[in-house]
Amino acid sequence: MSIYVGNLSYEVNQEDLSEVFAEYGTIKRVHIPTDRETGRVRGFAFVEMESEANEDKAIETLDGAEWMDRQLKVNKARPREDRSYFGGGRNNRF
Repeated sequence: MSIYVGNLSYEVNQEDLSEVFAEYGTIKRVHIPTDRETGRVRGFAFVEMESEANEDKAIETLDGAEWMDRQLKVNKARPREDRSYFGGGRNNRF
């Protein structure tokens, strides 16, 4: 499973996030998406921890906590949506 961390500062980096989440257990991976065009951090990240119990503890403690002048939104990450379709606009004809 993975943790979604939202409302992050645009100045955040992997080391910053790893330091915060390491208090709750071993971290397997930290991913901070960036904008394709500008390279700027998009304001959210995903953290994978070694155990689900550690993830649950981190979520419980950090959701709503203030960090880097922001109130964090921390919860279980939802599975990625399939974006292979062209939804939305009326000009999408096959």
